[in-house]
Amino acid sequence: MKKLKVFISGQKYFGEQVLSLCLRLDFVEVVGVCSPLDDRYVTKLAHRFNIPVVSAGTLNADTLPDNVELGITAHSFDYIGTRTRYKAKIGWIGYHPSLLPRHRGRSSIEWAVRMRDAITGGTVFWLNSGIDRGDIAYQEIVFIDPKLYAMEPIKAAKLLWEHELQAMGLKLIEMALKDISQGVLIKRPQKKEYSTFEPNTDVKDVFKPDLLMLEQFGSDSN
Repeated sequence: MKKLKVFISGQKYFGEQVLSLCLRLDFVEVVGVCSPLDDRYVTKLAHRFNIPVVSAGTLNADTLPDNVELGITAHSFDYIGTRTRYKAKIGWIGYHPSLLPRHRGRSSIEWAVRMRDAITGGTVFWLNSGIDRGDIAYQEIVFIDPKLYAMEPIKAAKLLWEHELQAMGLKLIEMALKDISQGVLIKRPQKKEYSTFEPNTDVKDVFKPDLLMLEQFGSDSN
């Protein structure tokens, strides 16, 4: 059986869970990962299975293995440049913990709480040159417990992620892998009229969020 050759750019617990998922699937072969060399999740697991590791911050078209068919971002802070995206034969997918195109940006869960959204969810989408702007592949919704509105947004966001959205991401990525391995590629353009983009809440100057620079200069040649 021909296996889908996958490369994962990610870190921390969610990155490890995505890597573990791919290792469990008999139709997937992980041909490499990109993660911080001192990451005790993705890097450690990759070494255990003798999977090549590209150091975080150095991923580009030259360091990406030639045989990659599908790239996956999983809690990755490496920007996937144009040449890097196109080198993967099928493309790149990522998971965003919101109902795209709503709440684009790094602090999407926190903004869903801050804005008292009744529902939120997760989206697996195809990466492009924009930030969280690629075509939608899979989505699922979850209701936000009104009790979370009374909490500090960052704490409420952590609970939503740990109890709902993290597991949802793994479920949706598995669905994507199964379909893609069988040649089924779902791509639905995002509806611009419903889009929102909020700044990273860790950035002090909310009028100059860090991701806007990537939005403006995202068509690099990496």
